[in-house]
Amino acid sequence: MEFETEWITLGKHRLRLRSTKGFPTEVMHQLAGVVRLAVDNNMSARARIVEIVFRKEQSYDITIGTTLSEDRICAPQLETTIATVMGLLPDQVNILVETVTQQEVHLHFGLYERMLAEKLGVVPPIQ
Repeated sequence: MEFETEWITLGKHRLRLRSTKGFPTEVMHQLAGVVRLAVDNNMSARARIVEIVFRKEQSYDITIGTTLSEDRICAPQLETTIATVMGLLPDQVNILVETVTQQEVHLHFGLYERMLAEKLGVVPPIQ
């Protein structure tokens, strides 16, 4: 059992919270809610939060998967906005937007999120 990870569902996002310092905290859950609002309101309908990682050096790495490359454009502004809302420095929030082709993932709800997570290396493929 992995004590440093937790899977949560926020709306259409099925994401993994991972903390290198131990259990995911309530602050990580609050951050996930803020990130969900930012992604839902500023990126395409295909953008999904895949993973949020809290590093020991007090920074958060947020991985977002999508099938539209235009979603990368707003990542720098979202980093600054999320850091401001959470009371962090802009350097402490890093958003990585990974683009995959529509042929690589199936667009059914649930399956799309799982295939994005597999493509981005967050979870191993189902054998």
